Amino acid sequence: MKIRYQRRRSTEVHIGRTPLGGSNPIRIQSMVDVSTMDTDAAVEQAIRIIEAGADYVRLTAQGEREARNLGVIRETLRRKGYDTPLVADIHFNPRAADTAAANVEKVRINPGNYVDKTKPFRRTDCTEAEYAREIAKIRTRFIPFLQLCRKHGTAVRIGVNHGSLSDRIMSRYGDTPEGMVASCMEFLRICKEMHFGDTVISIKASNTVMMIRTVRLLVRTMDAEDMHYPLHLGVTEAGDSEDGRIKSAVGIGALLADGIGDTIRVSLSEPPEAEIPVARKLVDYILQRTDCEPIDVPDTYAPDADFHRKTRIVQGIGGLHPPIVIAAGRPDGIVARTTGMPDFIYIGRNKPDTSVRPAVPLLVDADYWDDRPDVFPYFRAKEVNKIRECTAGIKFIALEYGDMNPAMLELLAQDRATVPVLYSCSPDCVVEMRAAILRLKEACCDAPVILRRNYSETDAERLQLKAAADFGAVLTDGIGNGIFLCNDTSDITATTRYMFAILQAARVRISKTEYISCPGCGRTLYDLRTAITRVKAATSHLKGLKIAIMGCVVNGPGEMADADYGYVGAGHGRVSLYKGRDCLRKNIPETEAVEQLASLIREHGDWYFDG
Repeated sequence: MKIRYQRRRSTEVHIGRTPLGGSNPIRIQSMVDVSTMDTDAAVEQAIRIIEAGADYVRLTAQGEREARNLGVIRETLRRKGYDTPLVADIHFNPRAADTAAANVEKVRINPGNYVDKTKPFRRTDCTEAEYAREIAKIRTRFIPFLQLCRKHGTAVRIGVNHGSLSDRIMSRYGDTPEGMVASCMEFLRICKEMHFGDTVISIKASNTVMMIRTVRLLVRTMDAEDMHYPLHLGVTEAGDSEDGRIKSAVGIGALLADGIGDTIRVSLSEPPEAEIPVARKLVDYILQRTDCEPIDVPDTYAPDADFHRKTRIVQGIGGLHPPIVIAAGRPDGIVARTTGMPDFIYIGRNKPDTSVRPAVPLLVDADYWDDRPDVFPYFRAKEVNKIRECTAGIKFIALEYGDMNPAMLELLAQDRATVPVLYSCSPDCVVEMRAAILRLKEACCDAPVILRRNYSETDAERLQLKAAADFGAVLTDGIGNGIFLCNDTSDITATTRYMFAILQAARVRISKTEYISCPGCGRTLYDLRTAITRVKAATSHLKGLKIAIMGCVVNGPGEMADADYGYVGAGHGRVSLYKGRDCLRKNIPETEAVEQLASLIREHGDWYFDG
């Protein structure tokens, strides 16, 4: 069968003068990070976000006072000539949501704390009757809110977060995709019953794999109940700089590639206006697939098909080994101290230096291979006959999807030393790579596969986003025993660094400390960005550890559920420190918090220096 890129069908939601879903463009948004009560600062920052290209601007409202001031901010923006819709972000306070409904164009509520507010988590084993009573409690509170929103023409976002599920949901499902979807559907069924169509959904996590799987499950669940609400996509607490961009592109890009998503927010721990061009570049890249030619795929193809397969091991590639990294360039051009070393370096037609043993194995074009230690041949598809005669311990062959004919599949199945390097020149490379893997599965071929993609990109940020979206989508599917990123204008150090970051964001190979840091908002009461810099400086040697740096108790400890340690805002200039979900040191002065975090990590035996 043939398929081509197309967006998921969704209903249209009215949000001020900027409707969402349906045939409307994919919308871009960000969130103000100053106090909602500081009207001038909020207005100035909202204008910067709008002028950067945002379609919506979100602001936090902790209470009714902040919710009322959203109306003042909106009117001030209108007087200055800006009519971009505003969104209220509500946690724990349904009365604030009621107030906000009269003052902004959209209100976000979190099902995990809209009615169920107990923190920290306490196991609650409900009978079916008790569970039904809890749903009735939601209805009693939520239906009047929907009626208020209908009266004021206000849209609603049902925003489920991985780390803030209710005790009732956690007790029955755990913090699983099924639990997140169940939490969302409780509210969506009420919206459908009340014929309230101006509803948007988000299901977010800092774990990209969890986020992707949960959104796909939600779409299947909604389809089964004839619901087609538009989706807001985002990876929570993605961080900053390269890692934040790459992690966001892996999670958001994987879903956009399948046509899922009507609005996105790239959550970076940077000034909020910096998020907008990043989001725009990502969306624009995915939409290039709109005019792509249909691709012929196996009948078993589906975006959420099971692509996992057992592969043989070829000198440390495949099996249960983590995916490898192949870099292209001069071996002496890589700066090892700024990144991990690749597993192989491709040098093409260049002859290796015979006077020294290479730091990592080299790949050379097959015609230039001369059977020396740590140097291996790289064949093209047209050289298939030569590969049969080659005696190298490991051989690589570059293939496109169209090269996977019966003869090639037979070679890959029989020659146990050959590793295919699968590359795609199609704008919709994700579909081609998935289709190739299905073809290998159908042929019962267990060869490990390296994924390759070539770019000609001069803008580093654009390259990071493109590569993360392309490789990340298939890696999170369970496809790929290695990656090979080539870019005409990037040095080998940069491309190697990007590849390791992509593998880490896809949760398939951990090579460094992972930071889960929120972008900050009006609830943040300490210098978040300075704290991120200081925490990174103190802990970046802790390879494999996950450290969360969170602005407030709304995002932490809940949203840092996946972290080993947490650094969480507790008040004006105060920080609390967590081990997992447990708060072990409370209300520490900000000036002492990084030192105490290091002390806490040492205390639990996780402080070490790699190498």
